[in-house]
Amino acid sequence: MRHFITLNDIRAAELDRILELSAIIKRESKQSERTPYLSGKMLAMIFEKQSLRTRISFETGMFQLGGNSMFLGSEIGFGKRESVKDISEVLSSMVDVIMFRAMSHSSVVELAKYSSCPVINGLTDQAHPCQALADVLTMQEVFGKLQNLKLAWIGDANNVAVSLLRISAKLGMKFSVAAPPKFQFASQTIEKIIDKKITDGFELELTEDPAQAVKDAHAVYTDVWVSMGQEAEEEERKKIFAPYQVDAVLMKKAQKDAIFLHCLPARRGLEVTDDVMDSPQSRIVHQAENRLHAQKGLLVWLLNEAQK
Repeated sequence: MRHFITLNDIRAAELDRILELSAIIKRESKQSERTPYLSGKMLAMIFEKQSLRTRISFETGMFQLGGNSMFLGSEIGFGKRESVKDISEVLSSMVDVIMFRAMSHSSVVELAKYSSCPVINGLTDQAHPCQALADVLTMQEVFGKLQNLKLAWIGDANNVAVSLLRISAKLGMKFSVAAPPKFQFASQTIEKIIDKKITDGFELELTEDPAQAVKDAHAVYTDVWVSMGQEAEEEERKKIFAPYQVDAVLMKKAQKDAIFLHCLPARRGLEVTDDVMDSPQSRIVHQAENRLHAQKGLLVWLLNEAQK
């Protein structure tokens, strides 16, 4: 049984295939051609966190692929009304694939342990692999390649950064992270994150200096300084991350044709200024739309190819 919990669950060649399928299905969709790759298939979506892009992209994606989806929120009493084991075994006996947007990474791992169908991580505190798929699809469309491109991450080395680190290692991209020491990757953490199979071209740079990180970067990426569940730390984090704001001055230190990325939602005026968010370099809408196309590629691969 193949799951998509982190990007370490798939090999580099399989990742290439998912991106290829995403591009094919996106091209068909833009030409108003919708092949029912997943006719009759059902996706169950469990949400413990609020969502815009994750819910809309998966729900729309399944519809456009000829399948269907169902939203499951707090009413199922995940881990409270019933055990994770019981929910997983019953739910997976009735649907073809499960997407789980969870508070805790361990909950997704446990659900997958007992599931008889593929489980997709829609976001946890430790990883956001679906977002990383959309991000590299966007970069591939803009630059025509991925290997040897430099991606600069500015801010908290959070769950999105973890998934970008993994995907950079698999695709041979250069990944530079500028973060305050308290919020930077630790060396022992990196050893646990990165799969041993690293593609040629991958380089990792850790720095406290945003200007150093964005030097020669093809893409500059940031995220909110205060994620869901960190509200009590908001004032402290604002002070610590203030020097890590992405503004027009910082963007000028990257490649001339560099793009700006953000997984959204954004706190405009905090981690990024309006003039960057709304600039010609910004690809935030393109990137958000690609959640739909990248996840359609993932769903088709998981259900039509990976299980064979």
